[in-house]
Amino acid sequence: MNGKLITGDSISIIKEIESSSIHAIISDIPYGIGCDDWDVLHRNTNSAYGGSSAAQCQNGALFRRRGKPLNGWSEADKRIPLEYQEWCASWAPEWLRVLKPGSSCLIFAGRRFAHRCIAAMEDSGFTFKEMLAWEKEAAPNRAQRLSAIYERRGDDRNAAAWSGWRVANPRPLFEPILWFQKPYRTGGTIADNVREFGVGAWNEKALGEYNRQHSSAAVFSNMLKVHTDSSDHGLHIAQKPLQLMEMLIDLVTLPGQTVLDPFMGSGTTCLAAERLGRRFIGIDIDDANVRTAEKRIKEDIPMEQLSDDE
Repeated sequence: MNGKLITGDSISIIKEIESSSIHAIISDIPYGIGCDDWDVLHRNTNSAYGGSSAAQCQNGALFRRRGKPLNGWSEADKRIPLEYQEWCASWAPEWLRVLKPGSSCLIFAGRRFAHRCIAAMEDSGFTFKEMLAWEKEAAPNRAQRLSAIYERRGDDRNAAAWSGWRVANPRPLFEPILWFQKPYRTGGTIADNVREFGVGAWNEKALGEYNRQHSSAAVFSNMLKVHTDSSDHGLHIAQKPLQLMEMLIDLVTLPGQTVLDPFMGSGTTCLAAERLGRRFIGIDIDDANVRTAEKRIKEDIPMEQLSDDE
């Protein structure tokens, strides 16, 4: 295994990593929207949050947790976006410190609070370079028909009047990937930085190799679409496709360089790094996730090896 996996709180552990030693940070951080206990990052005062109603239980995993309406259930709930930004600000300066000048930081931060993550990262000294859009092959539709709500209430007049309208959001077929860069040294150019530190540019070939868009113009754009299969699901509620993480690693690093994932979950970033000949450091607070990641990496058989054996 060409790296190490660590169990613990990355906000503390990252302080032990040497300054300017990491070539890229690529991480699917908690989104702060309450999809699981580890995703509740604010000072929650509502005892119903995270629970479920009888109707939710009937719909299986799709609606298994009770979230919070966008207008909040209390005055305290209205601080959730700010508290998420404060949480991001608690680790962003350390991320900046451990990266080499010009290094990239690619973050999955969710659609709702991505702007708060951007603000925290910029305040910590990062440059916000780009927002990539990962187009998913499928996504659940959580938008309920407004007419159905009125029908259950016996309000036929409003059910007819609001036919075709829905509440909640459209089907979420894309996720933003926030691309930050540690500023390169003052007095030089990005080309000078690449020559000195081996980071700062991005690999167009990687986009062409992995991106499954329909037109050549889209292939080399900020719209990303990759192949997925059954192995890209089932190990973690927020598991991302292996090819997507391979693309991001290939996009901003070279073989032999070091990739850090401070919120590694089931270890997809670390597995992708191992396959691509990069060193890696993966950190997760849940020991079960660390054991899953270790098992995946140790038992992985690259697809090219499978092809050679056939």
